[in-house]
Amino acid sequence: MAHTIELANHQMVALTRASLAALRVALVRDAGSAAATYLQEAGYAGGEALFASFSTWLRDQDEGAPEDLDVPTFERLASEYFRDAGWGSLTIGTLREAVATLDSGDWGEADPASALDHPACHLTTGMFADFFGRIADHPVAVLEVECRSAGDARCRFLIGSADVMGQVYDEMGRGAAYLAAVAEVGG
Repeated sequence: MAHTIELANHQMVALTRASLAALRVALVRDAGSAAATYLQEAGYAGGEALFASFSTWLRDQDEGAPEDLDVPTFERLASEYFRDAGWGSLTIGTLREAVATLDSGDWGEADPASALDHPACHLTTGMFADFFGRIADHPVAVLEVECRSAGDARCRFLIGSADVMGQVYDEMGRGAAYLAAVAEVGG
């Protein structure tokens, strides 16, 4: 069931997917590889307001605080919230109990028409790092390993501690597929 999110009351604005895609294209064109960092920083900066919006959305539905929800309820409600906010659907899971996964076949930042050679939902990785770090009550790192902008069927984000995600990133840098990299870290 879709719920209304009063954007102005949640310190948010609506932005079309086309605008977000055009912003990414312009940043990549003008800033090169630094564009990813700029978008991640912007996403991270918005994480606090996004978490506050999610908390308010939960209260409006008499669901309580995010940190008080059991895992299945949190997963269901977080997916509903992101869908209702226009980002897309999410399925939350884990890989080898080493990292959390967020999967979406319709994620709003992805632009399948862009046909990029690498994952590109950089704003989302920053946003998720802040948002899920607040849930975990400690900093987390986020790495997108599949992306609809790069021709994948879904966007997949891995979330874990900075140490674990650093090890996964390093293994991938040595040529390992992300599943093998997570298996290496997760034992």
